[in-house]
Amino acid sequence: MPKTAILYSDAYTRFDYGPQHPLRMERLGLTWRLMEAYGLTTLPGMLVREPEPADEAQIAEFHSRAYLEVLKVSDSGRPPARASLFGLGPGDNPVFAGLWQAARLVAGGSLDAADLVARGDVDRAFHFAGGLHHAMPARASGFCYVNDAVLAILRLRARGLRVAYVDIDAHHGDGVQHAFYGDPSVLTISTHERGDRLFPGTGFVEESGEGKGVGYSVNLPLEAFTDPDTYLPAFEAVVPPLLEAFRPDVVVLQLGVDAHRTDPLTHLALDVQTFAAAVKRVVELTPRLVALGGGGYDLRNVARAWTVAWAVMNDIELSPQMPAAFEPDLKRYGFSCRDLWDPPDPIPGHLAEPVRVYVDRQIEAVRRLIFPVFHL
Repeated sequence: MPKTAILYSDAYTRFDYGPQHPLRMERLGLTWRLMEAYGLTTLPGMLVREPEPADEAQIAEFHSRAYLEVLKVSDSGRPPARASLFGLGPGDNPVFAGLWQAARLVAGGSLDAADLVARGDVDRAFHFAGGLHHAMPARASGFCYVNDAVLAILRLRARGLRVAYVDIDAHHGDGVQHAFYGDPSVLTISTHERGDRLFPGTGFVEESGEGKGVGYSVNLPLEAFTDPDTYLPAFEAVVPPLLEAFRPDVVVLQLGVDAHRTDPLTHLALDVQTFAAAVKRVVELTPRLVALGGGGYDLRNVARAWTVAWAVMNDIELSPQMPAAFEPDLKRYGFSCRDLWDPPDPIPGHLAEPVRVYVDRQIEAVRRLIFPVFHL
């Protein structure tokens, strides 16, 4: 079995974006309990680590000091006078009690995952509370206050490692792209719902980097209702060839689950099986992996998908029926059945063809604009 580590803390349950906010921290505990029910938290040789909060200097590797001062003041739960200038306030990025502590904990978990892999303590590490890929150097964005994915990549790069970042969240990984837009030492690849239909409004194929980094920012936009039959061939056409050409020492993999067909905030049509297949493909392509969480607003999908991802990272095949030990949560969260996998649900034919045409055009654009940089 591969050497693996999972990072989780019950401390995350102390933080709450607010009763009307779609990002529910309870999804983390639900995921952990499903992993426990499957026996995935006590595997032979695996490490279970409780994250330690990152210190301010570590977070300042990417974020501005002025912004961090605002986050620290916001920890009281009362927004400072200039909060809106830094993206904080009612709506996506509310000020809540413990905001700074939560941000430090998320950053610390992803930095610890990066360190474990960089030192060779483990081959694969999973911090599913991380993956908050929208945060900018001086601004909160898209439910994200501190960009732990960027911090993890910076830590790996500082250790002399060549890093690729792969993001399968339904939303474009704009904060990570911004951080490395001119940097050819980091390859970023994001598959996501098209930016003219979904936040953050970016992630078009033409956003391919600048200066020496041209060709190292890769975007594969997807049409609404993109289903498994379209997504997996598109993923295969873009991600493996570029990873094989770039030859990273380590991949940072963002595993947002909001591309699932029942997610309330997005419009893609993937299932848990597709999610598992994408994770498995990346695992096959890299010797070392730092996996992070991300979006996902139907808690039931999040728990199933991240549990499957952790099983894939440990080369374990799970029973298709969720364990009886998980029964209380099945009832509490309104699971329709105990199936781990989704039943087939093909999209109507009149939608399937335009979806395929759109995605095929994006693949051809990637091949035209990006592949020549890698002599593909």
